[in-house]
Amino acid sequence: MAREGARPSYDPAGHDSALRAALQELRTGRWMSMRGLLAETTAWWQWTQRTQVLATAAAGTDVVRAWLAEEPSSVPATVMHARVAVERALRAHREGHRRAHELWIEAWDASRTAADAAPPDPVPWVCLLSLAQLDRRRLWDEHRVAAPEPTLPPGPWGLLAEADRRDPHNREAHHRMLQFLYQHAASERLAEATDYAQRAAGAAPPGSALHLLPLYVRAERYRRGGGRDAALDLHWVAEDATREAHRALLSWFERTDADERSPLDLNQLAHALWGALRFPDAARVFEALGPYYTPVPWAYRASEGGGGVEIFLQARTRSRAAAHDPD
Repeated sequence: MAREGARPSYDPAGHDSALRAALQELRTGRWMSMRGLLAETTAWWQWTQRTQVLATAAAGTDVVRAWLAEEPSSVPATVMHARVAVERALRAHREGHRRAHELWIEAWDASRTAADAAPPDPVPWVCLLSLAQLDRRRLWDEHRVAAPEPTLPPGPWGLLAEADRRDPHNREAHHRMLQFLYQHAASERLAEATDYAQRAAGAAPPGSALHLLPLYVRAERYRRGGGRDAALDLHWVAEDATREAHRALLSWFERTDADERSPLDLNQLAHALWGALRFPDAARVFEALGPYYTPVPWAYRASEGGGGVEIFLQARTRSRAAAHDPD
């Protein structure tokens, strides 16, 4: 449980203490803890999450390359090599690096190699989905497959299907599909992304993190609309916004184990409930969240050049006060 005045901190490991320990070792250039952690990770949701967080930390180092050189037949090392290659390619494109295209092709090759090495694993297909957003003109055949619904545009639907076949309703796979749709959105309204998020959430089983997809799209629409500068606070108290937040609370937060809730999702839900003025419900989510703040979506509410920590603190204080005195 969070202390009443605990200062929020950004920690990608969140409540996963084993992942936090492996990250600390990784940052000192050692890979044995990462190897051991992945060896004991059996659930696909946790494997996907841990490999993503580890790759983000490892992308600026040679740790995974050293592991793969030491154990060239290691399947986890091969998957992590793909993860790191994808992270580097995405960063290079964001930064306009001169080797961006080359890194993209290297990441695609590494992901295909990982898919061959680990046939049951959804992560190599998540990696390929991640790279799809870089094909802005949809030149690759696999990025312009006909959608399963006529209202949705062509895209990497085959890649999503491969990930879903291995781990149905894989959280990151569907978020990567959203990023592809954001990249190709015709306007700031994100109609296709909204449609997709609603469909994916509607088809998800109780406890699935996909029930939060509509909240992510709403936050992205808010950001593209100018955020706080556009005086869009009514965006969060509209009837459909309140309904989305309440549905995510009931279908995800109340139906999943605490250790399966990522800090990203808890922050999104706390923000949506606070924005919808459902303060006692938001207080419950803040309590489960503890101090694990993530910049998004709070930074979207901050003034230009400001961070989101103060907004997070204001929301937490207001929600807790209402929970203690609901009248």
